[in-house]
Amino acid sequence: MEQRILGKTGRNVSVVGLGTWQLGADWGNVDPAQAQAILAASAEAGVNFFDTADVYGDGKSEQAIGKFLADNPGLDITVATKMGRRMDQQPENYALANFRQWVDRSRKNLGTDTLDLVQLHCPPTPVYSTSEVYDALDTLVSEGAIRNYGVSVERTDEALEAIRHPGTASVQIILNAFRLKPLDEVLPAAKAANVGIIARVPLASGLLSGKYSKETTFAENDHRNYNRQGDKFDVGETFSGVDYELGLKAVAEFEQLVPAGASTAQAAIAWIAAQDGVTTVIPGARNVDQATANAAAAAVQVSKEFDAGVRWIYDHYFREAIHPRW
Repeated sequence: MEQRILGKTGRNVSVVGLGTWQLGADWGNVDPAQAQAILAASAEAGVNFFDTADVYGDGKSEQAIGKFLADNPGLDITVATKMGRRMDQQPENYALANFRQWVDRSRKNLGTDTLDLVQLHCPPTPVYSTSEVYDALDTLVSEGAIRNYGVSVERTDEALEAIRHPGTASVQIILNAFRLKPLDEVLPAAKAANVGIIARVPLASGLLSGKYSKETTFAENDHRNYNRQGDKFDVGETFSGVDYELGLKAVAEFEQLVPAGASTAQAAIAWIAAQDGVTTVIPGARNVDQATANAAAAAVQVSKEFDAGVRWIYDHYFREAIHPRW
């Protein structure tokens, strides 16, 4: 699989990575054996970048990856985790003492002395412009607890602020066919500053898989059920913030663009990977077949006509509601 350098980390990562929120929680029940099979299938397909967080299943996702790495010591896998959502989302909680506690817990879960990449996990907006926060992260690097740090953001203005700080190695942001605003300023700014871009929610929480309908139901403990109105966290994390039924109409248009031989999901992933400035795309997977198919999207080619079609769909269905908000 094609690899690209992840910003200031200097690490080569696969253009399609693996998001592991599904291996922890919020997507229905997770079987530990299935989680190991998904990680193995992804690695076998050329994926060498796993993204996780300390709150996914209260550490279950990190622990699953830690077990996989321990069982497969010869694999060269870059693991990015996130921290900052284990306490109330107050700016004053983003301080060195708490960072040390969170990082130590993640190191234990992942079974490593030094974390490859730690990202602030969508903190309150003022955190991105607080110099003491970056000083604390620099301290963790100097102490050897982490190799690099980045941020995960909800909004483009947060990404642009983080990119301004010289220690920021990467930015993780929602980018998919239903969320195009990062193309305007964030990707060019990141490229100019040698900051890696990790594109998350690439399938708009599964909408862009083309497998859902008005009749589809989701488990009670699936965020696509309980967070549709943003009751638990930013609604932009669920279906990219788009109205579900409107999203279904847009997907029907999107499916008309999909090139022969590719699935709807693969085309959606491939389109993101083709955007200038994107380093890696991190779809999640609930089973081995999904993991393998997602990885295969790296080989799908998208045309200029496909790109134009994606932009028309966004302008027609979503720009008015989505562009000003995120």
